[in-house]
Amino acid sequence: MFDIERWQEIFDTIRKNKLRTFLTGLSVASGIFILVILLGFGQGMQNGVEHEFKQDATTSVWAWPGITSKEYKGLNPGRRIQFINENFETASSMFNDVIEYESSRIFVRNVSVNYGKEALVYSIQGVSSDFQFIEGPKMREGRFINYQDEASTGKVAIIGNKIKKDVFTDVDSPLGEFIDISGIPFKIVGVFGEMRDREEERIYIPITTAQRVFNGGNRINNMSFTLPPVENFDEAVAQAVDFKNNLKTYLQQAHTVAPDDNGAMEVWSAMEEAKRYYGLTGNIKIFFWFVGICTIIAGVVGVSNIMLIVVRERTREIGIRKALGAKPWSIVGMILQESIFVTAISGFTGLILSMGLLEIVGPNVEVDYVVNPSVSFNVAFSTVLVLILAGTLAGFVPAWRAAKVQVVESLKDE
Repeated sequence: MFDIERWQEIFDTIRKNKLRTFLTGLSVASGIFILVILLGFGQGMQNGVEHEFKQDATTSVWAWPGITSKEYKGLNPGRRIQFINENFETASSMFNDVIEYESSRIFVRNVSVNYGKEALVYSIQGVSSDFQFIEGPKMREGRFINYQDEASTGKVAIIGNKIKKDVFTDVDSPLGEFIDISGIPFKIVGVFGEMRDREEERIYIPITTAQRVFNGGNRINNMSFTLPPVENFDEAVAQAVDFKNNLKTYLQQAHTVAPDDNGAMEVWSAMEEAKRYYGLTGNIKIFFWFVGICTIIAGVVGVSNIMLIVVRERTREIGIRKALGAKPWSIVGMILQESIFVTAISGFTGLILSMGLLEIVGPNVEVDYVVNPSVSFNVAFSTVLVLILAGTLAGFVPAWRAAKVQVVESLKDE
């Protein structure tokens, strides 16, 4: 039941001790503010990780060669492993039932690239048509490499959007323009965009063209695959790890590499890496909760101490109330109400300020692995519950002490 006299007493007490109440509320508000900002930052990190992995296929598995570090079957360490077309084709055939997309890749080196009289310094990579679905370049104009380009060793090129902006400033579209790669004209048929500028400084050509025209032979620099998506995250990780291990075993056997020679070749799974990062961000969010809760506890302790002082100052008043017939739980309710009120108002102030700050600043945050720091409604609601609980705990001990005040002793209090 609403008791206006009790609320008048609370406001009178606050007015008499404005500075003390303000500093107490500030400690609570800052605790909630810090907690929400930290949780928003933790969510921003999770968003950033998801953003990074969405740029490439999350189910992708990549393999690239290295140098052996161990002697194996009479072969000395220090051998440089070289993947070839046969390795890629055999792996594709062996694991065909679990592969969604596949592509080998070769880096074309020691070539000159020109557009008219302008020399271009960009990396050239030979890839297959499926590479679009593995690396994830988004087509801005035209098309990507297709099967016909590979089959006919077509002289076509797909350039990054940054190359278009840097080089093709005098034309409306680079589509149909030609670039010379070591004297051989390649027709631009597509422009792709990426999340990062450095990945837009690439020129893609068919892998068959790269191998035959630029003396690549049957060599490849790496191979990549994607697996069919699975709804359950743990199942997807297990599928990726199983495929990764089977692929690595085949490649080790094909190149006579010791099973425990980790330097000879690397097989990397995006799902496995995603699980590691998600686990890391989860631990960071738990740590942020811990820091935020500790900050709130510090504020709650401050509120509790202030309420003890309030009880001490009102000892005589409490004694008179009890002498006039006030029940112990009435005294407890009076002190708790004031504690919860101060805590709730301060906490809501910190909550509103922090969420407002995240709402305004969050969408504009552009930091690696941190995207749009924000706090969901569930988290905000949980924070409100923490506030109510904190206010109750802060006032309970002083309230209980007030309820136990002896009438005779309290009336003697000066």
